[in-house]
Amino acid sequence: MDSRIALVPIEIGYYLAGFSDGEGSFNVSFRPRPDYQVPWKVSVSFNVSQKDQVILALFKRYLGCGTLRGRPDGVWYYEVTNLNAVVESVIPFFERFQFLSAKKKRDFSKFKQIVALMKTGAHLTPDGIREILAIREEMNDGGKRRYSHSQILASFVESSETTRQASLVSDDDIVRSPLRNGGLEEDIPKVTLK
Repeated sequence: MDSRIALVPIEIGYYLAGFSDGEGSFNVSFRPRPDYQVPWKVSVSFNVSQKDQVILALFKRYLGCGTLRGRPDGVWYYEVTNLNAVVESVIPFFERFQFLSAKKKRDFSKFKQIVALMKTGAHLTPDGIREILAIREEMNDGGKRRYSHSQILASFVESSETTRQASLVSDDDIVRSPLRNGGLEEDIPKVTLK
């Protein structure tokens, strides 16, 4: 446990945990990244939002990480998105100052499972993405998602009917487009992630 977390006064720790029990959220998000080998960036975050900036400043002070920013509608937002900060501060804080509600306990447990997978690099493989999606489905009561599980999984081309392997006829390392020489679009090789 981070020494900062060990020094949090018990009344402040349980106050912030109780506040998070009602207003906090543990999230796992997917963003498309075509430049990644696995075309999704997986991010974890802990956040709390509300109109009273003072309470949110306590999170930043005692967790020692995250950002605090105001929105135009007067609501303040505290968020921790850095994986190392989540591992070193957020998780130890809520392990020390536990939740009372069964729902938040469950979400936190699932969140920790996903963070542990990410620490091993599982989020960088198709199988790891599938495992993270399965766990995330049980968090936040299914929650509202920008990208559905089926949309994320559809990006992994697996069907042998849609998979075509690129093959070079010559010994050089130049990839030539079949369209340039009157070829058909169907002749363009498709890449398969395994």
